[in-house]
Amino acid sequence: MRGMGNMGNMMKQMQKLQKEMEQTQKDLEQSQFVVEDNQHLVKVTMNGKKELQSLDIQEALVDPEDIEMLQDVLIATINKAVKEVEDKTQASMGQFTKGLNLPF
Repeated sequence: MRGMGNMGNMMKQMQKLQKEMEQTQKDLEQSQFVVEDNQHLVKVTMNGKKELQSLDIQEALVDPEDIEMLQDVLIATINKAVKEVEDKTQASMGQFTKGLNLPF
């Protein structure tokens, strides 16, 4: 019956870990990520759910003769914002699986 006490403690630790994970996920989802291109012509604000919140484009970037450049800068900046959210999520949530040999 000694093993039952250890099992109870392990269950309590798992419940605590689950609550911490849920809070961390909630905090991430409420976070704001602001990313700009290198020339500061496009600014993207995204939340932790990877939802675009705002998109600011400087007038200097808008050239009716070169729509492709505008599209390229927008795509690159949005992709950079998504990567920042993913990196932060992995860094924050990875602490909970560190050291575990999970198959996924």
